Amino acid sequence: MTRQTLTAPPRTSASTEPLRTRLEIVPTEEIVPAIATTVPQGTALTVTCLPHHGIEATAQAAVRLAGLGYSVVPHLAARSIADRSRLAKTLRDFESAGIEEVFAISGDAARPAGQYATSLDLMEDIADLTGGRLAIGIAGYPEGHPQRTAVELLDSLLAKQHLAANVVTQMCFSAPAITAFAALLRQEGLDLPVWAGVPGRVPRARLISLAAKIGVGPSLKFISRKGPLARRLLSGDAYSSERLIGELSVSRAGLAGIHLFTFNNLGLV
Repeated sequence: MTRQTLTAPPRTSASTEPLRTRLEIVPTEEIVPAIATTVPQGTALTVTCLPHHGIEATAQAAVRLAGLGYSVVPHLAARSIADRSRLAKTLRDFESAGIEEVFAISGDAARPAGQYATSLDLMEDIADLTGGRLAIGIAGYPEGHPQRTAVELLDSLLAKQHLAANVVTQMCFSAPAITAFAALLRQEGLDLPVWAGVPGRVPRARLISLAAKIGVGPSLKFISRKGPLARRLLSGDAYSSERLIGELSVSRAGLAGIHLFTFNNLGLV
């Protein structure tokens, strides 16, 4: 694996400083040493919490990466946490490692492992157990969710905003969709920083499959239209978000930064 070089999007007259970027990784056994040899210390990383990994893999990877000098935001999936005691221990480990922020989601487990069924349930206990010391990020859906209506999604964000520090969007291929979503949140009185979730370099077939599963429909309609975006996605072996990041960097629209889904491909964009 070659050493990664993080490059800023090309500057334009409409852009001053490049948007901040943080990298989302999956806590596999090999990812920590791979990051240590390819990603500069101080880089902001987020660590996913998938049902088949559980919070243990997330917590262990997050603590190790924090110890290596990275700025780490672990994901906590409510439906994967057995009880308040297990949550409390995990949060103590995070704080001892110098971790200052977590990302709270409901999670994709079919059934809750314990008392936490939603991210709001989880956020309330995180705030209580840490005395508000840990910032909490929450998920946003510019293109909707397969199992929730647009009104339900907005109501959920409004219900959580008093405990939240920022919103991270679902993976999206459309700069207009992301900026319109950020504008909608401000219009509805939700004044939180928004991180734009975009895919990094990933094999074409895997990206299309993942996007379909999480409901990224509108910004993938270009596939059937065979337009310029389709040619970028369907040509070659992998998709690159370089142009999308450039568009977001120009428009900015109050975005806090880019949340890059790396799929553990540290070549990125």
